[in-house]
Amino acid sequence: MIILKKGEEKINKTVFSIMICFMAFMAWSLPVQACTDYTSCPELHFTDPVQSGGYIAELQELLKSAGYYRAKVDGNYGPMTAEAVKKFQRDHGLAPNGTIEHKTWDALAALYDQAMASNPGGDGPKGEVSIYIDLNKNQLHILDDGKLFKTYSVATGKSKTPSPVGEYKIIHKDLNWGTGFGSRWMGINVPWGIYGIHGTNNPYSIGRSASHGCFRMYNKDVEEIFPWIPIGTRVLIMGYTPKFQGFVRPLKLKSSGQDVVMLQYRLKELGFGIDYADGRYGGLTEFAVKLFEAYHMLPVDGEADLKMLKRLDQYFPQK
Repeated sequence: MIILKKGEEKINKTVFSIMICFMAFMAWSLPVQACTDYTSCPELHFTDPVQSGGYIAELQELLKSAGYYRAKVDGNYGPMTAEAVKKFQRDHGLAPNGTIEHKTWDALAALYDQAMASNPGGDGPKGEVSIYIDLNKNQLHILDDGKLFKTYSVATGKSKTPSPVGEYKIIHKDLNWGTGFGSRWMGINVPWGIYGIHGTNNPYSIGRSASHGCFRMYNKDVEEIFPWIPIGTRVLIMGYTPKFQGFVRPLKLKSSGQDVVMLQYRLKELGFGIDYADGRYGGLTEFAVKLFEAYHMLPVDGEADLKMLKRLDQYFPQK
């Protein structure tokens, strides 16, 4: 399991500085399906040809909101953007050279924090909050007493590092949890890895299947929902299921994994007493297996051996 320490970067880890940093490296091969990004903030200055990118558009939007930039937001670091940066630097006691390096990033981050503080967002849900994540559409839905309250675009897992399917809970919340997780982290109790809902330094991945399994949100979005989500909030993740070629190992008490989720969903669909598919083979799953075994005149031991699983597979032919 990957253990990630709190970030110790010298770069200011507020929302804006993370949001406009681009991804310099991503670990594509992990021993546990988890998600992590590694960032470096680009140095920006006027060049020929000009530098361009989404993070420059974010910069222009911020400078424009503060009255420093009056031209079109086009994502190009042209002469008008450079002049706006010089004005900003001059007003904040920085060398007015039009080059954005760490000190300027930090000052811009502070400006962004001020803007967020003056516009904290609207009222949240009033009833019991739950989360539904649709992997097919890369969307996260906030439910208020079971009714749709608000929908957000998210990045979900790639085919090689899929997001977990199942029914889970939020078990951990933190600010600036570590490098690459944006300004907010909400951990989900998936038993076979580290998964969570978090911000990102790579906002251009939002709306795509692009993560190592976690659910990336725009930093402004995860900041909005963060105070709405108490520890224990139910999280339902549905959509495609990771490639499942049938059960390949026996399952028993204390087993965990996506195959346990599949076992639980199949028992639930057949009416054998499962109401929560969380990937943990606990007492209720053991009891449901016993019911299935008794109904099919198999040895009743509560263990899903390959013979029992093969019998279960017959109800769900491969398409």
